[in-house]
Amino acid sequence: MSFTTITEDIHYYDSAVNIGYVKKGSTGLLIDAGIDRSAAKKVMKEIEEKNWPLTHLFITHAHADHYGGAAFVRNKYKVETWAPPLEAAIMEHPVIEPLYLHGGNDPLPEMRNKFLEGPPVTIDMLREEGEVRIGDIHANVFILPGHSYRQAGLVIDGILFAADSYFGVDYLHKHKIPYITDAHLQLETLNRLLDMEVSGAVPGHGEFENNFRDTVKENIKYHQEAMDWVEGFIKEEEEVSHETLVAAMCEAYDVSVTKMPAWMLYRTAVTAYINGLLRNEKISGYLKDYRWTFSIL
Repeated sequence: MSFTTITEDIHYYDSAVNIGYVKKGSTGLLIDAGIDRSAAKKVMKEIEEKNWPLTHLFITHAHADHYGGAAFVRNKYKVETWAPPLEAAIMEHPVIEPLYLHGGNDPLPEMRNKFLEGPPVTIDMLREEGEVRIGDIHANVFILPGHSYRQAGLVIDGILFAADSYFGVDYLHKHKIPYITDAHLQLETLNRLLDMEVSGAVPGHGEFENNFRDTVKENIKYHQEAMDWVEGFIKEEEEVSHETLVAAMCEAYDVSVTKMPAWMLYRTAVTAYINGLLRNEKISGYLKDYRWTFSIL
């Protein structure tokens, strides 16, 4: 794992969770910070060895694998830290993620782990969509929901740091039911990516590609097929409860779920496809016998 150069000024640390780096003049911008202090330290060691500046940190969204190392970087290197507003609130109060995954109840101890709850980090600058100057760097911020509520992507010199707006194809198949919060919004974001006038993209998980649109199209196909599966299952059963549908999709996609945190994540992902069908008016959702229940419209 080390930095891969895209252009003279733009690089990314190629690892399980990619971390971007851009330098212009005296400005050094880190994009995301890895899952924990250890991951961040590896990146910082290489930045120091290369004698690159580090002045700013932009965190794309509030999932711990992207911000878990941010508090270490901010506190040790005194960088100015940026993030989208709603995502920032979660990063400053990380218990919010296990809390919402747990349905609003106080999270059980097994939900309080580094994969769901990174160390809190203070956000200095809140940023919504639009053009922005980050020190000497000119960037365009795009809000790309679907995987996370107000996830941001950054375009700098024609290169898109796409965060988790799309996944590398291997990642899609590895996780089988990839984590998203709303399939309708996810598909809108993916179609928006296809229209972006950029020369290449770095996903949060996967490799930099100039021709990233083929990978985006694979993401669209994958999510559409998953949503079609959910619709087909509801049609076949005629009427099905939320709990039954979550279990059926996990079984059909052969996911391994033995612990509560993983099940909570998969429950959210399956519900994302239900959300998509509800938004697209393909199914009806209602309460029956104290259960959230669905049928075809």
